[in-house]
Amino acid sequence: MAVDNRTIKELSASGLDSAVPLCIQYTGAAASKTDEFELKSSLLHHSPKYHGLSMEDSNKHLKEFEVVCSSMTPINVDGNILKMKAFPFSLMDKAKDWLYELAPGTVTSWERSHSFEEEN
Repeated sequence: MAVDNRTIKELSASGLDSAVPLCIQYTGAAASKTDEFELKSSLLHHSPKYHGLSMEDSNKHLKEFEVVCSSMTPINVDGNILKMKAFPFSLMDKAKDWLYELAPGTVTSWERSHSFEEEN
């Protein structure tokens, strides 16, 4: 019998090509903006969290999320792409499961990602 010498991290990541949900496809950045940037931990830390519970208001979550992102978008960064990259970090539990179950390529712009409020 062969011994599997992979680490726990390697085993837990098997089958995942990246941490980005397959349902999100990024478009090109707006003119004079870049889509190459690093998400800062302060942005992720200040993002509101949405769990997908019946007592939560998805519209309020989106408004709060947009306020945080708009106040922390670096100069020359496409704000819509920043929101699309940061949004999965604002979802927890049932809401995150929903995001990862969407068909590949479902979300192609920030405006399209708002559809979760109708489905949840």
